[in-house]
Amino acid sequence: MHAKPSHHRRFVARKRVTGYPDPDHVSTSYIERANLTMRMGMRRFTRLTNAFSKKIQNHSAAIALHMMHYNFVRIHQTLRTTPAMAAGVTNRLWEVSDIVALLEESGVGCPTK
Repeated sequence: MHAKPSHHRRFVARKRVTGYPDPDHVSTSYIERANLTMRMGMRRFTRLTNAFSKKIQNHSAAIALHMMHYNFVRIHQTLRTTPAMAAGVTNRLWEVSDIVALLEESGVGCPTK
């Protein structure tokens, strides 16, 4: 494996966020539930599986597809709609073919000829 030149590396700047959160609304249960949902929905996040990604690009693409399906295609039992529709991001239920069309339109992930 070859290291990428330094101009391809990404860096993260740390930024302290402070405030006075309401203790009644501070909870890690929301993020823990999101982590569990992702782990259970994608075998890439479980140990000892043959579905792991060898390339970070493939891993990122798998996460993006999972999140698009989760938010735009899957009807959630408690919401009785998709999260994207509940948030007003879209006014219709998407299908997997809509995600494929979006990818084809943008050219992302399409092999070059």
